[in-house]
Amino acid sequence: MKNPTRSGGLPDFQRDNIARMEGYLPGEQLNDSSIIKLNTNENPFPPSTPVQEALRKLEPTDLRRYPDPLSTGFRSAIAQTHGLNLDATIATRGGDELLRLVITTFVEPGSTIGMTDPTYSLYETLAEIHACPTFKVDISRHWKPAPDFAAMMNHINARLILLVNPHAPSGSLLPISQIDAICAEARGIVLLDEAYIDFVDPALAYDAIPLLARHGNLIILRTLSKGYSLAGMRLGYGLASPGLIAPMLTKTRDSYNLDTISQRVGEAALAGRDESRRSWATVRAERARLRTELAGRGIETLPSESNFLLARIPNSVAASDGPDAHRTYLGLKDRKILVRYFSTPALADRLRISVGTPEENSALLAALDDIRAGK
Repeated sequence: MKNPTRSGGLPDFQRDNIARMEGYLPGEQLNDSSIIKLNTNENPFPPSTPVQEALRKLEPTDLRRYPDPLSTGFRSAIAQTHGLNLDATIATRGGDELLRLVITTFVEPGSTIGMTDPTYSLYETLAEIHACPTFKVDISRHWKPAPDFAAMMNHINARLILLVNPHAPSGSLLPISQIDAICAEARGIVLLDEAYIDFVDPALAYDAIPLLARHGNLIILRTLSKGYSLAGMRLGYGLASPGLIAPMLTKTRDSYNLDTISQRVGEAALAGRDESRRSWATVRAERARLRTELAGRGIETLPSESNFLLARIPNSVAASDGPDAHRTYLGLKDRKILVRYFSTPALADRLRISVGTPEENSALLAALDDIRAGK
């Protein structure tokens, strides 16, 4: 087959599926310290004291040699945190690397990958890279999969099911009983993406870790980007039965996937877990305040167990004929406040708003008042 040409007459050597795809579109990252950034779900508070101390103790000579290829110290901290054996853990370059590893290791190109719609948009991008079709179940009415979700996945022979909980972008939380039932019924691997788990109300007593002992097809994804304020470092990990961890750890993982700095910071972050919990509690309190304040302005938000709110923007938010969600997004951006707008049909009338500091959240509310007043 001849390679198609691109502009200038040069051949285009991309695989056909890569040439057709659009690629993942991340949230805006503007290099402006005056911007209030409520668009990419970062923790608005600094990393813990142990993390800061670990960074201060690093010496340039620490970088002369290759890091531990298996991230043993960090993985030991992960295992201790969750009461698991070392061989049930894998350390990764953010949660996104774990997603790639799972697809590369367990999914044949051309096999179907199942997910909800909407969901984390990178899922579909990774499936396209691997030349895998996707089967998406619309959950935009209730924001949770229906009871027959696993049966639908079995019907289309999904090799992998990607399920984010708390859900993105709604923030809704699927109960453990339903996750348990999905894993029990599904014939494929279930990857439970718990990127936002640290912001779940402790009173709900949500804990998926015990499910690992009951389901050999379950992989749990965790990240330190959100709860531990380490989005700039890209640290994550996976938890699963040793039979699922081993091929990723010894065959498909990059040989030195985590550098020395990341491994030490990861250990320190888990050691400072109690301090990080205080930031999670503050985020939960601000999430509740922000939801109440938005409701008072006629802006409906879904109940959220994450560090963001999905807000429906009515036309009445602004003066005259009023902006829709996209116009409100642009109005906030003009005021140096970034939130996330998605143009997909299920989300076109909504904005996803990350919970910021109390001062940032108050600035957002004031900006919305200005937009409403036509200022």
